[in-house]
Amino acid sequence: MRWPSRRRMLPTVIGVTLVTTVAADIAVVVARDHSGTPVGTGGERLVAATDPAGYTPGAVSALRKEIIPHVLVASDQTIPAANVEAVRHVKGVKAVEVVDAARAFVAGKRVGVMGVEPSTFRAYTPEASAKSDALWRNISGGDVAVSFTMGKDGGVPLASWTQIGGTDHKTAVRVGAYATMGIGQVDAVVSHATARSIGMPSGNALLVSAPHTDVAKLRKALAKVLPHGVKTAALESRYDGTSAPGSSPNGKVLTAPEVNTVIRAAESKIGMPYVWGGESDAEGGYDCSGLVQYAFAKAGIRMPRTADIQAFTGWRLPYSQAQPGDLLTWKNDPTFNGVSHIAIYLGNNKMVVAPHTGTDVQIQTVYMTNFWGAIRVNPQLAARKAGGA
Repeated sequence: MRWPSRRRMLPTVIGVTLVTTVAADIAVVVARDHSGTPVGTGGERLVAATDPAGYTPGAVSALRKEIIPHVLVASDQTIPAANVEAVRHVKGVKAVEVVDAARAFVAGKRVGVMGVEPSTFRAYTPEASAKSDALWRNISGGDVAVSFTMGKDGGVPLASWTQIGGTDHKTAVRVGAYATMGIGQVDAVVSHATARSIGMPSGNALLVSAPHTDVAKLRKALAKVLPHGVKTAALESRYDGTSAPGSSPNGKVLTAPEVNTVIRAAESKIGMPYVWGGESDAEGGYDCSGLVQYAFAKAGIRMPRTADIQAFTGWRLPYSQAQPGDLLTWKNDPTFNGVSHIAIYLGNNKMVVAPHTGTDVQIQTVYMTNFWGAIRVNPQLAARKAGGA
């Protein structure tokens, strides 16, 4: 594939507040068709087929082992090789992956993008993605992989060509896969070569794995060997399928007036368009987690931005115990074991929700397909989660 000459885009680096969670170690089971290409449990294709017009996927090395990243290091410029080597020798560090990281426009949305070496970065991703040779061959060949929610809910078709870049220059790149990489607000991954072609910063971020080290101590140790101004962010543990900071809410929940305010705020947006990534009227609409964040903010409650983290802001309960103001959660993403869809319960089997592209904020009957649980929100926990989300 031929690329235009490199043009520098605005290198807005992914900072501490943009990366907060890592996907589950055990992903939803992914079936495979006869070609070995992953497909979702519902039969949907997750990796684009080879382009019959002559597109050639790249070569990648086989997956050797899976690695859990614990800290993201990010700078606004290339991290010097000497500092990278020093990070590798920090006590407890077992693996380090050099990546490119920036905020860029993908299909008209400004999202977190990483440029990676497919053969090695794959080890740091959720199991379903890590094991898909077809996915990484497509990325190596010049494709972009977008998160499952961006692709399906955001209306970015698989195998379509989309524009990626900064405000003054964009390059057409094929959407080669739907794959959630498990790093919060990173919704697109390309190869290092593709990252260069769209003007991303080079080697300005690191994923650090230190499985038997206290993360707070690790971040302090990393700060001692990194250039001044380089940021570090803890990546939350991969989900183990549990929730709840305790066995019962114990009174640390929304008050009745707060519940009423949340519900009124959410219902005030009925009829507003679903906009993937939207969280305000100024953006033209809301997505599911943007609506939740907006509604709770009206009650003075800070919520994290994404559904997978909002799902861990309180006590997980069975639907039979759901009360008005609770969050309802679903795991619809076959590439990621985290929650991918969320709504606010109204009572009487009804919820207010922003469903997906092509719909409006609306009241729906609650459905159980892929349902994960009701969340009784703890405002204090929500605020703590929002502090890094």
